Amino acid sequence: MLKGKSIVVTGAGGGIGRAIALVAAAEGACVVVNDIGAALDGSGSDEGPAHRVAAEIHQAGGQAVADTSSVSEADGAEAMVAAAIKAFGRIDGVVNNAGVLRDGFFHKMPAEHLDQVLKVHLYGSFNVSRAAAPHFKEQGSGAFVHMTSTSGLIGNLAQANYSAAKLGVVGLSKSIALDMQKFGVRSNCIAPFAWSRMISSIKAETDDQKERVARLKQMTPDKVATMVAYLLSDAAREVNGQIFSVRNNEIFLFSQPRPIRSVHRGEGWTVSDIAEHAIPALKADFYPLEVSADIFSWDPV
Repeated sequence: MLKGKSIVVTGAGGGIGRAIALVAAAEGACVVVNDIGAALDGSGSDEGPAHRVAAEIHQAGGQAVADTSSVSEADGAEAMVAAAIKAFGRIDGVVNNAGVLRDGFFHKMPAEHLDQVLKVHLYGSFNVSRAAAPHFKEQGSGAFVHMTSTSGLIGNLAQANYSAAKLGVVGLSKSIALDMQKFGVRSNCIAPFAWSRMISSIKAETDDQKERVARLKQMTPDKVATMVAYLLSDAAREVNGQIFSVRNNEIFLFSQPRPIRSVHRGEGWTVSDIAEHAIPALKADFYPLEVSADIFSWDPV
């Protein structure tokens, strides 16, 4: 499905990114395996993970090069796109998967934890996409796949920075889709459910928490990777600006914000009118304060 295509996968040294790189290569793509080898909180660096995954692809008969540039810097993004063109002569797809976590309750969160998470998830997605965009425009084709999260789409506790970044990625993807559709370029999002380093930090102290972690461990990264490979392929040429989720063997299409109800008053609204009439009329359609686990509450199958 991806024969002859050149794909950049960020954060591909392990977990979901590694699975995406391996599946893309198995489908015929040439892959730039990008990973700086940082810890989950973004500290440190290690060239080993990217090179090991590239070696795995080579051993399986595929083509890959390792890249250890940082997505959080524009120069790093340019370098990984340049690596694809140097090694494979072109670039056809970008998977923005790299991420870090700095969880904490909002009232305790230092500004630097917000900045760090935004730099990797949101700025990183912008940087790599922006570096690839001129090449996509020139050749009249290309596909972006961005990783969002139900933490942003629905909500989760103690993840204000991560949630803001991941919902920002959704807006970025939609804008890319709108701006570049005339050049034959597509941009879509996936909210993945899969056991990986990014979610291995989930607390598992209570019986309910342990049960949730056990369910998550059933959801392997390869399930997400096959959906990514499809979105990168020409078979998905009519899929653009969408938000998907993959949860084990289930694929979901997410809704996108649209008005759901309105109230009108010809003479306008006073503060008391809003309190007495507008909000009571709208309240039945308020969204409850739920977290992702409240919505996806059944066992994966």
